[in-house]
Amino acid sequence: MECCILNRLKTQPLWFAVLFALGALTLLRYLFLFLRWAYVNFLRPAKNLKKYGSWALVTGPTDGIGKAFAFQLARNGLNLVLVGRSPDKLADVSAAITVKFPKIDVKTVVVDFSGDLDDGMRRIRDVIEGLDVGVLINNVGVSYPYARFFHEVDEGLLRNLIRVNIEGTTKVTQTVIPGMLKRKKGAIVNIGSGAAIVIPSDPLYAVYAASKSYIDQFSRSLYVEYKNSGIDVQCQVPLYVATKMASIRRSSFFVPSTDGYAKAGVRWIGYEPRCTPYWPHTILWAFVSSLPESIVDAWRLRFCLAIRKRGQQKDSRKKE
Repeated sequence: MECCILNRLKTQPLWFAVLFALGALTLLRYLFLFLRWAYVNFLRPAKNLKKYGSWALVTGPTDGIGKAFAFQLARNGLNLVLVGRSPDKLADVSAAITVKFPKIDVKTVVVDFSGDLDDGMRRIRDVIEGLDVGVLINNVGVSYPYARFFHEVDEGLLRNLIRVNIEGTTKVTQTVIPGMLKRKKGAIVNIGSGAAIVIPSDPLYAVYAASKSYIDQFSRSLYVEYKNSGIDVQCQVPLYVATKMASIRRSSFFVPSTDGYAKAGVRWIGYEPRCTPYWPHTILWAFVSSLPESIVDAWRLRFCLAIRKRGQQKDSRKKE
């Protein structure tokens, strides 16, 4: 009996040492992760985007995040090719950028991403011929007017979600990337969504979330394909941003303005293949990831059902 007690006492320091070492390693790991997070969000310098080329192409530049990106890229000294559906809105944005940045050249291309994409890509090719387009921002996208069950999604909306969000981004990338390959340099940024990456599900926005999941996988695969060819491909994953598409008018600490998001987004171009540039969003991501999926699913369903109810009420008032 006494021998057993002595043996236990002798082995206890070893176990204590092992536990202490494991605890220390865990603390060091979290310290490293925190320091890296702080560095990439606050200390890491932005890349000189002009090294990719003197021109940037932005889709969906007449409003929201796309418009804010166009201004930020112009501020960084890049000439712009703006691709959108409305000639009038393209002219307005082009004029505003030219007034604010007189040295920046701006070209516009009218493309209806819900229409004839083959014709649209031909127009883009004609405009960018001879231009060293070094940065591509694939921002164009559509979502539901408001939350709805999958069986309530009409054929027109379904077609637009797939054509604009998936086919549009794919075809623009396919149109621009040969020039980058020829010059052996370029940066492609595809705008994803937290609806596809951060939360485990996005009920009542199923097709939109699925289309953004495609963007994420498409981006990651291209990153691997072309990283040795001098082309940096990235999927940016914003959470809520104060835009018309998100139906959020006012910005806040966790919901940036489009300018606030784009300013952060430009700093991340050329780095990780997937990122959440606006740092408060990373806090929300970490919090959501720590919760059981069943809890997040239940919360998201209630949240989206409330959006659906308000949308239906608004439709009823319009009919009256």
